[in-house]
Amino acid sequence: MAERIDVAILAATGSVGQRFVQLLAGHPWFRIAELVASDRSAGKRYADAVNWRISAAPPEEVRDIVVKHIEEPIQSPVVFSALPGGVAGAIEEALAREGKKVFTNARDHRMDPDVPLLIPEVNPDHARAIERQRQLRGWRDGFIVANPNCSTIHLVLALKPLYDAFGIEQGIVTTLQAASGAGYPGVPSLDLIDNVIPYIGGEEEKIEAESRKILGQWADGIFQDAPLTLSAHCNRVPVRDGHLETVSLKLRQQATAAEVIEVLRSFRARPQELELPSAPRHPVIVLDEPDRPQPVLDRDAERGMASVVGRVRPCPVFDIRFVVLGHNTIRGAAGASVLNAELFYREGLL
Repeated sequence: MAERIDVAILAATGSVGQRFVQLLAGHPWFRIAELVASDRSAGKRYADAVNWRISAAPPEEVRDIVVKHIEEPIQSPVVFSALPGGVAGAIEEALAREGKKVFTNARDHRMDPDVPLLIPEVNPDHARAIERQRQLRGWRDGFIVANPNCSTIHLVLALKPLYDAFGIEQGIVTTLQAASGAGYPGVPSLDLIDNVIPYIGGEEEKIEAESRKILGQWADGIFQDAPLTLSAHCNRVPVRDGHLETVSLKLRQQATAAEVIEVLRSFRARPQELELPSAPRHPVIVLDEPDRPQPVLDRDAERGMASVVGRVRPCPVFDIRFVVLGHNTIRGAAGASVLNAELFYREGLL
């Protein structure tokens, strides 16, 4: 434990920041050394600054850490960013320029032509883009690595094995996204109770564009998008945690439901080979029950790090359809960045 790498968490008092704290407390490779937040929290003990929403109290090891202001110098070599979109971009660039290894959950750099948009089970080879990123930006040691949108992550974890086995030409995905995806306090209760909001700004475009980048290739110094057409419909629903998505796919090669299930269940990748601490043993879990997955029952599968698939069956319009569920603030946010950092650690990129 004495050899752990010091890390800083930006926006440590927010919803995703709290998940970073929860997942990194006691981590075998990383030690929480710095917690960073806004004017309202800076200078206070973390326990006094945070409105902790995950459990009874924040982890013991972080309670007495004094929260830094975002403008104070950061000493830790590794930074996890839970900053909001629109704010994160310039701050993360400044830290990378200083030599920090920045793993971000924010949207600002996801589609940059030199920033890996990483899901370690899907495109670990995209990590090589940091070399080009440093060349283009004149950064010596620092870099930025982004994880995708919360809905994109769980969708693409299910798409990847099917894309490799059968090919995918087209897809339609409808998301039913949990309230926690909007942060805290998020959507006002009187807007969401007894209601569904059929709009989440920018979400549909993110799913469509990010999926193509992730399933594509890094070659000749550029990202080459996958030749895949997706249509996304995004809705906010009165569920606390867990995004559920209904998916219909047109495959390049015909496959039965049984064949699709077998490919999904047997899927393993680089994080499982390396036995990364946060990696799920089964990145995709397939359930046989006709009414599963359900958020309240299945969002915590594999400590919230797996995508849970169910209702795999033929599609009368395309070829195959199914439901996928995932925890949006664990694997869909903070857990995704932590797993990215673990991959970089084991591959010698830190």
